[in-house]
Amino acid sequence: MAARPPFPDIKSLWQETASSRPAFDRLSGDRRFDVAIIGGGYTGLSAARYLARRGLSPVVLEASRIGWGASGRNGGVVSGKFRLSFSDIAARYGLETARRMHDLGIEAIDHVGELVDDYAIAAADYRPTGSLRCAHNQLSLDGLKKEVEWLRGSLGDHACTILSPEEMEAETGSRDFVGGMLNARGGVIHPLNFVLGMAAGLSAAGIAIHEKTPVAAFRRDGASIVLETPDGVVSARQVVIATNSYSDLTPATSAVRKSIIPFRSAMIATEPLTGRPGASLLSQGRSYTETRRMMRWFRKAGDRVMYGGRGAFGKADSESAFAALHKAMVRQFPELASVSVTHRWSGLVAMTMDSIPHLGRLDDRVVYAVGYNGTGVAMASNMGRYVAAMVAEQSPDLGLLTAEPLKPVPFYPIREPAVRLVAGWYQFLDAIGR
Repeated sequence: MAARPPFPDIKSLWQETASSRPAFDRLSGDRRFDVAIIGGGYTGLSAARYLARRGLSPVVLEASRIGWGASGRNGGVVSGKFRLSFSDIAARYGLETARRMHDLGIEAIDHVGELVDDYAIAAADYRPTGSLRCAHNQLSLDGLKKEVEWLRGSLGDHACTILSPEEMEAETGSRDFVGGMLNARGGVIHPLNFVLGMAAGLSAAGIAIHEKTPVAAFRRDGASIVLETPDGVVSARQVVIATNSYSDLTPATSAVRKSIIPFRSAMIATEPLTGRPGASLLSQGRSYTETRRMMRWFRKAGDRVMYGGRGAFGKADSESAFAALHKAMVRQFPELASVSVTHRWSGLVAMTMDSIPHLGRLDDRVVYAVGYNGTGVAMASNMGRYVAAMVAEQSPDLGLLTAEPLKPVPFYPIREPAVRLVAGWYQFLDAIGR
């Protein structure tokens, strides 16, 4: 049996404010299930929900603890968008594909509310406040205006409106933006409490979940697939890989790992601002994202401001990256210059070569769902229903998500320096206003 990999504690705001955490035993002995799910994040838990609804017996095998990976580290933004705009999708792949992707995004947002209600996850504090794209220059604002016109004219979607600089200042408290696009859909959530609540609800329904159970390898054995873990063996008819940006923790998921580009994303959170400078910032409680290539985002979490960004930060948390985030936050919101930062953490975002999530099969026994490109709260938690359909040998139509197989990253052996190079180029383009 393989040694257990180390899983350092994450000192995030979400960890500090998490509700009671359900405990799940490490798997031991020999067990048999219909479907073994590798990964206990949004995708894996959602898959277990829908597999059980089909009368199958799933088991969720989590290498660390529920919420240790991206599901418990992200910014808590509930969004139905993709990295490609819907007008770009239509231009490249056709209007009907764009329409299907658009419908899928709305479905994913609605599904978050459904899960919160079904499992009574009050601690998730889900707020459907909408989201705001903040244009950092006129070129970006022009693009947002064209997208709004296209959505209205081509898809009949009137959920998005353009805001003026004055409206943006009223919304954010910052004069940095020349305009923006307000989307009435989406919102914010406590991401760790959301995934913990899902796990608790599934466990209460009798679904098997095991923490501290990394899958070292799996192999075929007649009609079964045998999965090896440190203290036991699972036999299943099918396997679901739901490890996303943390697919490098075990050789068992190497086929997926080599198709993902890991981008490190970092976040800081201020001390509580009640009675402090900056308390009135971001008063609508939405999620806010910039239009820069090296995107920064911000939101309120209770009475704190959270500020995040992506970049080539290497394998571990970087003092320089956190310092850069703090500098950007203070430049954007000068009121926060005298406010302390109490939490700093980071995690990996699973990017794909085509900027689209992927659901598919490695073979007739192994299904995967990975590559959410930064929108996993809604997309991943909705993907379980389609994972279950694929396990049941159905072929769901998810537009681009199922149109092409997941492709390996051509520069995978040098992915980390390549990511740093691309990030540097994006930062240069942002700096010159392109």
